[in-house]
Amino acid sequence: MSKFKDLKVWQKAIQHVTKIYSETSSFPKEEIYGITSQIRRCSVSIPSNIAEGAGRRTKKDFSHFLDIAKGSSFELETQLIISKELNFINSENFEITIAELDEIQKMITGLQKSLTND
Repeated sequence: MSKFKDLKVWQKAIQHVTKIYSETSSFPKEEIYGITSQIRRCSVSIPSNIAEGAGRRTKKDFSHFLDIAKGSSFELETQLIISKELNFINSENFEITIAELDEIQKMITGLQKSLTND
């Protein structure tokens, strides 16, 4: 399954990375090497692991990388919650970002299920 760019979940995750970079650009400058960097790395990890898994030989390998992508999404979710608690992100943007992340998480889970059902 090497056509990762055709995967809707990968496309949505790429869009999410763009939003995350935009959202974190207003974070305090002293956080550039702290939570801002962490959030950005987690968000990039999601589509990156989907792509890497899609390039693997077996469905089992692909599913493993989807697990890693899902783990990164939960890490990202935690960091966004912390950012909201620190008032780095407003409630409205937080809710939208979390809803989009939740959709990506569900899509990853659905893709994993489809790999085991084939």
